[in-house]
Amino acid sequence: MLFNSFSFLLFFPTVIFLYFLIPHALRWVLLLAASAVFYMAFIPGYILVLIFTISATYVLGHLIEHHEGRKRGGLFAVGILFVCSPLVLFKYFNFINANLSQIASFLRWNYSIENLSWALPIGLSFYTFQGLSYLIEVYRRNYEAERRFHVLALYIMFFPQLVAGPIERPGNLIPQFDVKHAFDSQRVIDGLKLMVWGYFKKVVIADKIAIVVEQVYLDPTQFTGIPLITAALFFGVQVYCDFSGYSDIAIGSAQVMGFRLMDNFNRPFASRSVTEFWRRWHISLMTWFRDYVYIPLGGKQVKPWRWYLNIFITFTLSGLWHGAGWGFVLWGSLNGCYLILSDWTQGLRKRGVRWTGLDQVPAFHHALQIIFGFLLFCFTLIIFRSRNLSDAYYILTHLGAGLGNLEGIRLSLKSLYGLGLDRYELVIALISIGLMEGVQWMVPQRNMRQMLSDKPIFFRWPVYYALILFLVLFGEYYDHAFIYFQF
Repeated sequence: MLFNSFSFLLFFPTVIFLYFLIPHALRWVLLLAASAVFYMAFIPGYILVLIFTISATYVLGHLIEHHEGRKRGGLFAVGILFVCSPLVLFKYFNFINANLSQIASFLRWNYSIENLSWALPIGLSFYTFQGLSYLIEVYRRNYEAERRFHVLALYIMFFPQLVAGPIERPGNLIPQFDVKHAFDSQRVIDGLKLMVWGYFKKVVIADKIAIVVEQVYLDPTQFTGIPLITAALFFGVQVYCDFSGYSDIAIGSAQVMGFRLMDNFNRPFASRSVTEFWRRWHISLMTWFRDYVYIPLGGKQVKPWRWYLNIFITFTLSGLWHGAGWGFVLWGSLNGCYLILSDWTQGLRKRGVRWTGLDQVPAFHHALQIIFGFLLFCFTLIIFRSRNLSDAYYILTHLGAGLGNLEGIRLSLKSLYGLGLDRYELVIALISIGLMEGVQWMVPQRNMRQMLSDKPIFFRWPVYYALILFLVLFGEYYDHAFIYFQF
């Protein structure tokens, strides 16, 4: 069930009404049933994959807790294999199989295994990682295995964050299911405000500029210059508004019921370095890789070359998490290389700042850092968004084509209006982006739930009315799936 669908607009108020109507002791039944209905609205049969993941996590968690030594380690390895098996089967089998087939063809071996034609279960990577974090915490003795199957099931399939996160940890979410959440009008209003903010990002900005992005990336060889640059920049904004919009709706809808989910974004486009960017972007995933991959590899507490290798491995795996394709692997690896180069050039960049006098105008220097960081991010996203590496290569090599003179620039600008948005719609999209950035710049803290409540009334209400007006007049109201559903 999509958050931006008419069915969810009926589903959510019904669940909330029943949630506060029934006794606390029965709320877990409602939440489990609602989560199952929410998930089965996509492909009903794939609820079996979710049940398998929950069951494997529950059983192996108990077995790990009740054993010691090598047997404990062996059971942990078995648990990882079981929980990851649907992910490998549905998401990575075809990728592995296709590469093996190409190797066999090159070596002239007979290889007849066919690819699977199954659709990828929605949210598989997200709830798999949530199950893995539970097993890891139990193995590390940071969390006791949950005795109640239904509570563990709720932890993995809680509908607000089931299909696209935030990826929760057991220590944060599981204890909240035991808390009796009374109806609190202010909390409900704050949660609804955050949901409206998420919808604004999704239907007014992301789905609007997606029209341009999809037009260009469908066949990029039909374009050069400014249309390619615009699509690349717009996709950077689109993927942020789409995913952070989903996170805001998820966090807000959970807050309405009294649950606190971790924040997933902290104004990443205000970052002044690539290191800062990845601390602000998809926080639940990046901290997952930090705690369960990067630190176990040794983190920074090793020799410099090994530290760089740890960064590279972590980001390459994060790229592979996003998709089964060499483009995703290259995207993750490139971001890892950014971090390594950032460390290598730190001293050189500081000397350059002093030599150019930028340290005397810090505001201008900060603005340059933010712009450059955004451009670097959009550059990598060309590889991320392209259908294949051939399309990505074409875009990267034709970004400046035809822009060598004023006439070429004029023709390139004129071609923008053939990308699905007329001049009026393009201006509205840019104004919407400006409104979003303006609000976020005025609210430096991460907690978006309080971003408007703490402002004076003469600021709050114009923003409320503007958001509602933009939603009604300029939103794209069609069932456009969230980008991260495919992961």
